[in-house]
Parts: sequence; structure tokens; C-alpha cells
Amino acid sequence: MKAAEFLSEIESEYRLTFQEKKRLETMVGDLIQWGEDPREFWNPELAGKAIGKTAVKKVLDGFTRRYEAVRSTEKHYGAPPPFRPMPFECVSVQGKTKIIGRCPVYSPKTRCCGLLTLDAVMQCGFDCTYCSIQSFYHGNRVAFRSDLRERLAEWEKEIEPNRLYHIGTGQSSDSLMWGNRDGILEALFEFARRHPNVLLELKTKSDRVSELCALSPPINVFATWSLNTQSVILNEERLTAALPQRLEAARRAADSGIRVGFHFHPIVWYCGWQEEYGAAVRRITELFSPEETVTVSLGTLTFIKSVMRRIRERGELTKILQMETEEIAGKFSYPYDRKKELFRTVYDFFPDSWKKSVFFYLCMEDGRLWNDVFGFEYSTNEEFEDAMKTAYKKKLFGEVDG
Repeated sequence: MKAAEFLSEIESEYRLTFQEKKRLETMVGDLIQWGEDPREFWNPELAGKAIGKTAVKKVLDGFTRRYEAVRSTEKHYGAPPPFRPMPFECVSVQGKTKIIGRCPVYSPKTRCCGLLTLDAVMQCGFDCTYCSIQSFYHGNRVAFRSDLRERLAEWEKEIEPNRLYHIGTGQSSDSLMWGNRDGILEALFEFARRHPNVLLELKTKSDRVSELCALSPPINVFATWSLNTQSVILNEERLTAALPQRLEAARRAADSGIRVGFHFHPIVWYCGWQEEYGAAVRRITELFSPEETVTVSLGTLTFIKSVMRRIRERGELTKILQMETEEIAGKFSYPYDRKKELFRTVYDFFPDSWKKSVFFYLCMEDGRLWNDVFGFEYSTNEEFEDAMKTAYKKKLFGEVDG
């Protein structure tokens, strides 16, 4: 059913205040997106003999309690619901818009790595339900920089030869789903060859690696895959490559001499999550050695208000917002103890050989969580950033201590 139909029925019988209407509208919309029937949550008998505002409050409070009970319970994923992909228009652009910046979710209130972002493509075509890119750009136009070489040449005048840079291309779009369209990969690899002090990370949810491997990127370029369980992929990442396809693509890249990495982000709490994430980790450690793996990161669902609003406005069936949240540094995520459980469980699936050789980190999390998950923490973002870049350089260039 549509939210407007149910709300119209309620408003014809009850006089709701503006705030009550807004509160009910949000809950009804959420329930419908989660595949629930809001009529089963509305119980007029809770009013008892009360009338007027008192009756409304009792019934609405009862509705809220049932809504919160569903929201705080492990979601169940079954067959993926019907899905209407967002149409996208691909265009080539030129101009003086900023090409290099800091990660858009960087915050001094959480432990962040200080990643620099390189916006070679703006907007993504995978259409994941939780994606934050949808809040960066308006409309459904995927813009490719046809003058990427010229823009990189302008920016590289600012590069300090004795400084180590970590730059990623996966914050404004997927790094590999577009292949070498408009010569993007060629331009990036030429840039990386000129600047061995730039560690260039290509982050993807695709299985498109043919052009990557054929172009033989320099050793300071590495490819990382955002991974999830097949349940989450089918229900929340519906246009992306399946988990086996992502891992097969990563294996092909590693076989071509390209260092790889993996991001479990977002880890989602749902019925059966431990078994499925455990199976994913076991498959990674079967297919890859810690020596060819640069990094593994752990992160979870984190929303800003504009992204939550966009998810609700679109109205697609998704359980992604069916979760208990708390606000931290202006963002909404799982409560602390839930995140500790998620991260610690997935980290413990990895063997000790990986923990000794691969750089593990938490993405955008409270510094205290590092102690709870890894047994140590960085005191500042700068300390974290330096440790990451040093570890990456050693793995990419084959440097060893001593």
C-alpha cells in the first residue's frame, strides 16, 4: 500500500497535530519500505475509554512502540524485492571545478585517515540503497572529465616531492565500473608513474578489470574491492557484481601483479550475518595471501540526514534504514556496542598471519573502538594517516624493515 492512503484513513478519524503527522508519516513510510503493513501496527483499542488528544496519544504511542520494536530487531533478508534502477545519463565535461579534495566525510571527531579524493568521474551508476554519493550530486548525470590529463598536470605542480600522498578515486564514483572511458585509467597511470610518492587507490564493487590489467599500472597503484555478503548485495547493492565475481576479479588483478585490498563496508546487522561474513572472510584468505593484500578495512552503515531523506523520498523497498541508530558527530549509525560486536566478529575471522602483515583499520569510527577491536588506538588522525601511508608504501614497493 502507499503511505498516503494509510495516512488519509487515519487523518479522517483522528485530529493529529502537525508534529504528530510528520512523525507518523516517517514511520509509515519506513514500514512500507521494510515490507511491513502499517495497518497491522495501528490499534485503536489502545485508546480504551479515552477521547480526544489523550486517545490519539495512546494509539500513536502504541504504534511507535511496535515500529521501534521492528526497527531494533535483526532484519531478515530473503529474495530481493522489485527494483526500479535509477536512469543515468553519461556525459563528458571540462572545466575548472575542483579535482582534488579531502574525503568528504572526514571529521576530527572520528578517527579518519585523511584520504585525498580525486574526482575523475562524478556520480555512480551502481545505485546502492545506502550510497552517500547521492547526496554529493544532484540529478542522475554521470560526468567524465575529458580533460583529466590537463587537470592533473595543473594540480601536480602543488605536489611536494618528499611528501607521501594517499589518493583515492572511489569517493565520487566507482573506480573501475567505467573501464578506461575517455582515457581515464591511462591518464591516472601516467600521473602515478610521474609521481612515485603518490599511492593511488582504485576502489570498486565491479568485476571489470580487463582494462586495468592490460594497461599494466605502476606499482604505486593498487585496487581495492568493497565487499559484502551476497544477502546484502542482492538486497542493497543490486546493480553491483556478485561477491564471487568481485573476488574473481580481484584474483585476476593480483595475478597481473597488482596489489589488492578489501573493504567490508558497510557491515550490516541482519539475521545470519555472522555466518555469511565468516564465509566471505574464509574465501578471501583461501584466494589471497597476506603478502599480496595491502589493506582490510571495517566500516558500517553511517548516514547523514540528507542521505536518509533521499532514501525515504525515493520509496524503493529496502530494509537499509531498519536499524537502531545513535547520532555521533552529526552522523547516524549503530550504537557503540553493536558496532563493537560487528567489527570484532569480522576481525576475529581473519587468521593471525593476516593481522601481522595486512594493514587493518576502522573507517570513520570513534578512536575507542580501535582498542575494543584491535587492542590499540591512534591518538590523532595524523598518527593514523602516517601509519597507513607507511604500511601501504612498504607493501607496494616491497620494502622490509631492517
